[in-house]
Amino acid sequence: MLKVRIIPTLLWKDVGLVKGVGFDSWRRIGSVLPAIKVYNTRLVDELILVDIIATEEGRPPDFKSVADLSSECFVPLTVGGGIRTIDEVKSLLRAGADKVSINSAAFKEPAIITQIAKKFGSQCVVASIDAKKGTDNMYECFSHSGTKATGKSADQWAKEMESMGAGEILITSIEKDGTMEGYDLDLIRLVTKAVNIPVIASGGAGNYNDMYQALDKGGASAVAAASIFHFTEQTPLEAKMHLAEKGIPIRNTTIV
Repeated sequence: MLKVRIIPTLLWKDVGLVKGVGFDSWRRIGSVLPAIKVYNTRLVDELILVDIIATEEGRPPDFKSVADLSSECFVPLTVGGGIRTIDEVKSLLRAGADKVSINSAAFKEPAIITQIAKKFGSQCVVASIDAKKGTDNMYECFSHSGTKATGKSADQWAKEMESMGAGEILITSIEKDGTMEGYDLDLIRLVTKAVNIPVIASGGAGNYNDMYQALDKGGASAVAAASIFHFTEQTPLEAKMHLAEKGIPIRNTTIV
């Protein structure tokens, strides 16, 4: 079994970080750069940085800001938000991103996943899926930061993204987002069983055991989290130690 990853998520709006509940990200929690510097010292495996209003505003990613932030980031950095073209992906990679996360653009033009994979490799493209359970018990995908229903089921869309060339799936429960009540294990299992590529579980982590459940019961290959690290004293290093004690293979836990 591959070693799992602990991945803090940074939601970027205007000039700062925000976090809310159920994709209502109104609460400001600080600035991006200090957060990145802190995570550099806490043995995180990767970081995910998402500009949550770029798509809504119809603008491309802020390449200059990404370049400034990535220069201070010493772990692999995935950048999402507002990406629509292969040229924008190229600019983000030149700015220092290691991977790109694609959500809304894929629903409009799924071929962008294939284009990125062919030009930069599947390991570069993360297909981000935001899903909510409907009255028919189907987990439906939503685009535009969880505001637009797509009619696509999470498992089928994950399969399509894999077939188009995505290297991994980031699956987020809209309903669990920010609640710190635990991941949606049913949603995670649905997606992990549908694909053969790594799945990153997101939305709902409140403690280290929630992470263990997403990995052990849900079948995820990595766990992403935000609120648990922003609003509690829990840390990525302690999360790793807890998972290691549970028999989960994790990466380095030694502070140099």
